[in-house]
Amino acid sequence: MNARGIIWTTVLVALTTSTPVAAKVTAAEAARLGKELTPLGATMAGNKSGSIPEWRGGITKPPANYQPGARPPDPFADDKPLFTITADNFRRYETHLSPGQAALFERYPHTFRMPVYPSRRSASLPQHIYDRTIANAMTATLTEHGNGVRNAAEGIPFPIPNNGLEAIWNHLMRYRGHTSSATNGQASPTADGNYVMVVLKEDVLWEYYQPGATTETIDNILAYFLQEILSPPRLAGQFLLVHETLNQAAEPRKAWTYNPGRRRVRRAPNIAYDNPGIASDGQRTNDQHDMFNGAPDRYNWTLAGKQELYIPYNSYKLHSDHPIDDVLMPGHMNPDLTRYELHRVWVVDARLKEGTRHIYARRTFYIDEDSWQVAIVDHYDGRDQIWRVSEGHVINFYQVPLVWTSTVAAYDVQNGRYIVNGLTVENTIVEFDVPMKHQGFTPQALRKLGRR
Repeated sequence: MNARGIIWTTVLVALTTSTPVAAKVTAAEAARLGKELTPLGATMAGNKSGSIPEWRGGITKPPANYQPGARPPDPFADDKPLFTITADNFRRYETHLSPGQAALFERYPHTFRMPVYPSRRSASLPQHIYDRTIANAMTATLTEHGNGVRNAAEGIPFPIPNNGLEAIWNHLMRYRGHTSSATNGQASPTADGNYVMVVLKEDVLWEYYQPGATTETIDNILAYFLQEILSPPRLAGQFLLVHETLNQAAEPRKAWTYNPGRRRVRRAPNIAYDNPGIASDGQRTNDQHDMFNGAPDRYNWTLAGKQELYIPYNSYKLHSDHPIDDVLMPGHMNPDLTRYELHRVWVVDARLKEGTRHIYARRTFYIDEDSWQVAIVDHYDGRDQIWRVSEGHVINFYQVPLVWTSTVAAYDVQNGRYIVNGLTVENTIVEFDVPMKHQGFTPQALRKLGRR
């Protein structure tokens, strides 16, 4: 990490957490939330140069041309790039780039670029999430060894984090609606750009965000996840069911798969950690889904401070109805469809614990301060060399509102391939707060779905 880009703050302690740490903050500290800090703990003010503006609530209502049931229009469509970072000039901007982003310029010097737009602090959430987050600041604690969270309800647990584990739990427990349903595409282009589109339908019931839920009432279930592969034909009809537990060290996530060839539901204990993601062609691990998911117990987590970084943001152009061939190129996505902005991010460094295993010996997470969404991840191999770089291209789904990735790309700078999920297919959109029942997320329900 480039030390010149770090903003050290008096409330942060750079430490490695492998033991329980009391997380509750004082009433005086919590009183800063909603004043000099946003309700989620970000710095309310802009930066000294004005290139990062003050947060003024984000997008508080959909734009006038928004149509319910249609793809969200770009509220910043009239913005023009301020400048473009290329392989020829990226050293000039290196204090605002992650090492992984710099590696992309070196790997693709003729084609990779980053168009930088005015920074829009567009992140917003419902008021009740803000209220619960502020309350959590004075009650939430980590469980033993930091593998779970206690005494939190319906909001970010640690808006004023004291260590890296608290920060990554904020990402894991960020608000994504009560339920979500999406059909989208995933592709893993080869080095010369060839790909096969995999279409996935994914339904999620977020147990932690059901009205009135607390970490003590959800029976250790953070979320229920159901995925169906719709195409290509050779994969169609496969299902994955996951019960995502909150404390996975105490109770590992439960997973089942249904294969139409065998017509049987089977337990799937390998849907975790660094096992290859389903239909990913080996280009991402299971815990890379959603930028990071699952148990944090194999790493030591260090909170390094804050940095001003160019990250994918307000990526409505990429979220539009573009032909897939216009999006995917050899090596990386089409830069003409991307948008980068300067934002403050929390920097969290994760290093593999002695005696544990994972294909990534180290990972550095850059987490948007306004939403707790991981924006960039640099993944290192055992030689401490950049291996893969993940980018989360976010938008504000202002009809809710919430901030989430519309598209996630993971670039392998060693083999020249990448994987993208969240691609627009069949003119579908993400739907939030769709009525769902717990009975639809059981192995019995999976059997019925597989036989329909």
